Amino acid sequence: MSSGFVKTADGTEIYFKDWGPKDAQPIHFHHGWPLSADDWDTQLLFFLANGYRVVAHDRRGHGRSTQVDTGNTMDRYAADASAVVEHLDLRNVVHIGHSTGGGEVARYVARYGQPQGRVAKAVLVSSVPPLMLKTASNPEGTPLSVFDGFREALAANRSQFYLDVASGPFYGFNRPGAKVSQGVILNWWRQGMMGGAIAQYQGIKAFSETDQTDDLKAITVPTLVLQGDDDQVVPYKDAALLQAKLIRNSTLKIYPGFPHGMLTTHAEVINPDLLAFVKA
Repeated sequence: MSSGFVKTADGTEIYFKDWGPKDAQPIHFHHGWPLSADDWDTQLLFFLANGYRVVAHDRRGHGRSTQVDTGNTMDRYAADASAVVEHLDLRNVVHIGHSTGGGEVARYVARYGQPQGRVAKAVLVSSVPPLMLKTASNPEGTPLSVFDGFREALAANRSQFYLDVASGPFYGFNRPGAKVSQGVILNWWRQGMMGGAIAQYQGIKAFSETDQTDDLKAITVPTLVLQGDDDQVVPYKDAALLQAKLIRNSTLKIYPGFPHGMLTTHAEVINPDLLAFVKA
């Protein structure tokens, strides 16, 4: 099957795509909030053309997966990812995560992928670990009021909120001289509105308040850390720079002027860098 569902221990159905030769090395993609596996279309087609098996799933409550009102936590996200990997019996996998998906990758690799011997490499792109929230021990983090604002905007008018995020900070379309793509904006909005409001609302806490310091310290496989220095969603000094310090076998690359959604806006730059790391 080139797509399907796997049912998790709590009865949630997780949708996945599985394209390409089944004997090729698999690359598993983990999407950001509040999107779906469709956000990886450009990368899926690119790696498929380069001979890889590509897998991507919709996080619980997102896309085509069950719109659950429970389990919307980083622990469960990682367990669901593991359910997909085990269902397809994937081995020697490269896991690539963007934003919240990067947090999912970090927890999956630390708790499932490495102990099971199924993971070869990892890539964190514009990712949320180790911790987004400002706390006494993380004074440079983002204040809780910012995430409360996300929740308020989502509850009040989710559709407009998602249009505003996509047309503004996510892709850097609010920057002077930015080349704005209406198609990209509408595709982001489409993916967001496919998912369940309750899961996306609860997911804000998962991506902002989950301390993943120990996950990063536990990762031993080669890991590529990528982020743009004009990321208006996840500040790179609190994310990529710390990830590279905490992961013992990491390679860091910072892209001047690139936004949070650089996988879409600068795919012609990012995709070859991903391929070079996978092939190395």
